[in-house]
Amino acid sequence: MLTQISIAVIAVAFAVLVFFLIKTLKAATVSLDKVTQTLQEVQKTIDELSYEVKQTIRNTNDITVDVQHKMKQIDPVMNTVKNLGEALSEVTYAVKEVSAGVVSKFRQSRENKSKSGSLPQPSSSAVTPSERTVQSYNAVYSDSSSGSTSNVSKWLNYVDAAAGIWNKFRRQKAR
Repeated sequence: MLTQISIAVIAVAFAVLVFFLIKTLKAATVSLDKVTQTLQEVQKTIDELSYEVKQTIRNTNDITVDVQHKMKQIDPVMNTVKNLGEALSEVTYAVKEVSAGVVSKFRQSRENKSKSGSLPQPSSSAVTPSERTVQSYNAVYSDSSSGSTSNVSKWLNYVDAAAGIWNKFRRQKAR
C-alpha cells in the first residue's frame, strides 16, 4: 500500500507540475503575442517614418537644386555689383583728384590776385545760383576766350541733369 500511496502522491505532484507548467506556458504565449503585436506596431511606425524621411530628403534635394539655380542667377548680379563698386571707386578717386586740382588752382589764382592787389568785383546781374556758379568758375578759371563761358554753362547744365537723374534713380530704388 505504501507503493500505491507513493504512486498516487507522484501522480498528484506530476499533475500539479503539469498544471503550473501549462499556466506558465500560457503566460509566455500571452507575452509573446504582446511582443509580436508591439513589433508589428514598431514596424508599421518605421515604415511610416521611412516614407516621411524619404519625402523630406526629396524636398531637401529639390530645395537644394532651386537654391543652386538661384545662386547661378544671382552670380552675374553680384559680378555687376562688384564691377559697379570698382567703377564707383575709380570715379571717387577721379573726383578727388579733380577737386584737389581745383583747390590748388583756386589757391594759386587767389595768391596771384592777392599779389596783384586787384580783386574783381562780382557782377550784380547774376541772379540764379547756376549763374553765380558760372561766374565763380570763370573767376577761378578765367580764360580770355569768350567761348569758355558758354562751355561752362553747358557743362553745368549737364551736371545738373545728371544729378537730377541720379536722384530720381535713388528714390526709385529706395521704394
